[in-house]
Amino acid sequence: MKKSFSLFVALFLMMALVVAGCGSSETSKKEEPKKETQKIKIGVVLKALNSDYWKIVEAGAKAAGEKYGVNVTVLGPNAETDVTGQISMIEDQITKKVNGLVVAPSQPASAIPVFNKAKDAKIPVILGDTDANWDGKVSFVGTGNANGGKLAGEYLAKKLGKGGKVVILRGAQGDPTHDERANGCIEALKAAGLEVVAVQPANSERAMAVTVIENILQSKQEFGAVFATNDEMALGAVKALEAAHVTAPVVGFDGSPDALTSITDGKLNASIAQSPYNIGFKGVEAAIKAAKGESVDKRIDTGTEVINTDNVKQKSDELKKILGK
Repeated sequence: MKKSFSLFVALFLMMALVVAGCGSSETSKKEEPKKETQKIKIGVVLKALNSDYWKIVEAGAKAAGEKYGVNVTVLGPNAETDVTGQISMIEDQITKKVNGLVVAPSQPASAIPVFNKAKDAKIPVILGDTDANWDGKVSFVGTGNANGGKLAGEYLAKKLGKGGKVVILRGAQGDPTHDERANGCIEALKAAGLEVVAVQPANSERAMAVTVIENILQSKQEFGAVFATNDEMALGAVKALEAAHVTAPVVGFDGSPDALTSITDGKLNASIAQSPYNIGFKGVEAAIKAAKGESVDKRIDTGTEVINTDNVKQKSDELKKILGK
């Protein structure tokens, strides 16, 4: 009888272990899918989403998200001058506990306090398009803007020759991207013996650029060419000069689809093209690496080149493919 009881106890314990084992196996199976669906979340906050340039940055960022299987949210205010709106969007992404941030700051100095909040929350920050004097950044991904401005100055120097006079239209005051582009151009123009007769802000807006050029024309200020630190302002300058029946080469910056169309039509003379698609793609790529604790280069330069009638068709075809047009 004792032997039978002992055998019964042994069998009971074995069955209990088997059931427990099955239970833990089922639990682990239920938990596994949850781990798989916990994707990395990257927040991308741009200066705006109101131009082809930022739409191309957005396309690059989303393409990186698709390639690496992460969730990418792209945000931006209605205008590059809405600094407060952009900062609110960054704060919202921090509250939502994203795993990484890619930010193109409109006014870097104003954004540093919110960058520090991200750092305190252990969210790595990648700066795209516009750099900032902030030690907490993981990396800067963008264009060598001073070199791009220099290319524009050298191009106009060849067009005008020594003694030529140039007007520069620039983006919002306090934006280092436009500072670098304008200063690079000024340096090249002065080195070639040309004169910069005016540097006027047009806040990266086409309509405002029209007004600024109209005012300069009305002031009887002599000039032989215009450099604008983005294509929207360059296209505004073209419109104002055309309306006034004034012929002068205009060079923009960005290589946007509208600018390339204008070059093809013989209106805009040239644009200094950067690679906004790569800024978005490589920015998100760097944020993913940082979120995983992998090493990231401190600076990732996406380069610049002059687009004019010689190579505009090739570039237009590339951009149409990116934007799906």
